[in-house]
Amino acid sequence: PESITTGAANDIERATGIARNMVTKWGLSDKLGPLVYGAEEGEIFLGRSITAHKEISDNTAAEIDHEIRAIIDRNYKKAETIIKEHIAQFEALAEALIKYETIDKKQITAIMDGRRIRLIKPDGGHKKKTPSAGGDNKGHIVEEKLSQEILPEDSQTVEKIEE
Repeated sequence: PESITTGAANDIERATGIARNMVTKWGLSDKLGPLVYGAEEGEIFLGRSITAHKEISDNTAAEIDHEIRAIIDRNYKKAETIIKEHIAQFEALAEALIKYETIDKKQITAIMDGRRIRLIKPDGGHKKKTPSAGGDNKGHIVEEKLSQEILPEDSQTVEKIEE
């Protein structure tokens, strides 16, 4: 984890919480089995937050910590592998988001399939005169909404994406 940034702190905190719940609350540890460890009780009259009472031995606590570490390490490596295998697609997604700010599901699918997307103006970039809301014939000038189309990597043709 040589390139973990402070921006990932919340992600790490949440992942650790999920791993802890998997082991201590949901019984999803092969090593420790389907048991609940460290039941929580509220102390309403003392005005304190919920506290966990120690119901486990030091050895079990160490096993819980070991299981949590194993879950985090295993899934961190899995995430790294997935990212490395698909780095070109992730870079293309990042590039598209920087360029267009938003992309839809079809465009994400196209990028993941190795196709490029580009922004085009359906009317060639011209302004369009539309009738005003009051129904008079004066109308007002509005910019035609831009649409994004998928451009296959190996083709000059453009595949239209309908919204």
